[in-house]
Amino acid sequence: MREWLKISLMLCTFGFFREMRPSEPFVTEFLSGEWRDIEPEQLNRDVYPIGTYSYLGLLVVVFLVTDILRYKSIIIFSACVGIVIWSLLLWTSTLAALQVVQVLYGTYMAAEVAYFTYIYAKISRDKYQQVTGNTRAAILSGRFLASVLGQAMVSTGAMDLRELNYITLGAQAFSLLWSFILPPVKSSIYFYSDSGDYSKSHTDSGNGAVQAEIENDSRSASTISVCSRNGTVTANGDNQTKSDVDLTSNAAVVSAFESRKPQDSDGSNTSKVRFSCHRAGNLIWTHFTAAYSNLTIVQWSLWWSLAMAGFIQVQVYVQLLWQEIDQNQEYLYNGGAEALLTLLGAISAMAAGYVANRVFEQWTLWVLTVCSALQGGLILYSGFSTNIWAAYTVYILFGALYMFMITMASATVAKYLQEDSFGLIFGINTFVALAFQSILTVVVISESGLMLTPRGQFKVYGGYFLALAAVYLVPATVSSVRHCSRGRRSPEGDSGIGDESGKVDPQMMATQSNRQQQRVELEGSTHF
Repeated sequence: MREWLKISLMLCTFGFFREMRPSEPFVTEFLSGEWRDIEPEQLNRDVYPIGTYSYLGLLVVVFLVTDILRYKSIIIFSACVGIVIWSLLLWTSTLAALQVVQVLYGTYMAAEVAYFTYIYAKISRDKYQQVTGNTRAAILSGRFLASVLGQAMVSTGAMDLRELNYITLGAQAFSLLWSFILPPVKSSIYFYSDSGDYSKSHTDSGNGAVQAEIENDSRSASTISVCSRNGTVTANGDNQTKSDVDLTSNAAVVSAFESRKPQDSDGSNTSKVRFSCHRAGNLIWTHFTAAYSNLTIVQWSLWWSLAMAGFIQVQVYVQLLWQEIDQNQEYLYNGGAEALLTLLGAISAMAAGYVANRVFEQWTLWVLTVCSALQGGLILYSGFSTNIWAAYTVYILFGALYMFMITMASATVAKYLQEDSFGLIFGINTFVALAFQSILTVVVISESGLMLTPRGQFKVYGGYFLALAAVYLVPATVSSVRHCSRGRRSPEGDSGIGDESGKVDPQMMATQSNRQQQRVELEGSTHF
């Protein structure tokens, strides 16, 4: 077996068992059930918000520590945290213990970045597409099978809700044992570089050295599929996409890099690596400014972050809504709903990879507007629904639509990024999403805010997505009006590379520089 494939399968095995958590679709029923003296209202106000704040506070720290410790240590650490979490869920019963669990769960989700970044540090770039598909498949397979297994155990009465946690705990324990056999990583993107890169960063001056290092990398057509629990995805080239679903989950960031020195058979550097905070700081700042000075990235990242915030919030609190709708728990099919969401979300995300890129970009703002409005309408309806089956259906449709759109958003952002900056920019977008989610939590749920019931919360979340649609409706309308007026003045269109609709003349594009292409693209209909 080839070395890169062996490493990929080893990591995928870890990812599969990490996601084998059949207890999660029923966590609200378990925590508010006979095993604890805790009311759903306490979960809503005093427990779940802590996980949101913890995830937000730890994401940046874990991202940097992952790069410093070079991935494997954080993978092992995340497995240890998982064991502690489900041990506490099984053998404690107090509110304080649940609050500790939420802090640990935020850490557990933030540490997921190590899983997504590890594989790209161990193999050469020409294998990125294959291993990206493998790691995504492992995540989806584990999540889907866990949901199906949990639903089967509950529906047949083979296990109660508490006993499902034993399966989850066992899977976390196995993932810990498996994590020890993963090969170590010698270098990383920011803090550890080979001796050649280190010398280069000291012979050149300031950011110019880092920029020169980055500009030596060509903008590859092959980009990396990225996602966290919350389902962020990027595409390969212009029309090929890999996907992850969840997401809660979502939350999720990934980073990848290409070694510039000779490599051994497993893709790791044979050159001496060296730790440098100075180089890391310069490179992080260069990646940040290069990305967010691009209007396309800013505009798509804004939608990405706002939509992700709403999706995570819906996913965290939807079980409380289902419990309020079906208080007698006559139909407890949470696992089935999550399994269908995972399956349809994966299909919709993959379908997004086959959308004609030029056609999509021509109508991007309208697509974002309409899809955001549909999501808002679905969530608003669920806030009024009294039928649990309707609530399940709405949640699945909402999630599948989100997966489709977040795939297109992340793919577009990736297309404009420098290769080594994927993880940083996706991480920043996820951080902004968690910040918005925290604001939603404070305003809608906390005692200092509106203190809404689950039904009231989902009415607000529906309005949130409708407001997001309105934000994009304005530039979409302006863009269409400008395009129509320009079309009347010049029926043949502009003589440049692109016109207001975002159409591109391939012959003209071939004769212009990348700088001219980007300037014209910024005038297209995909922008405000």
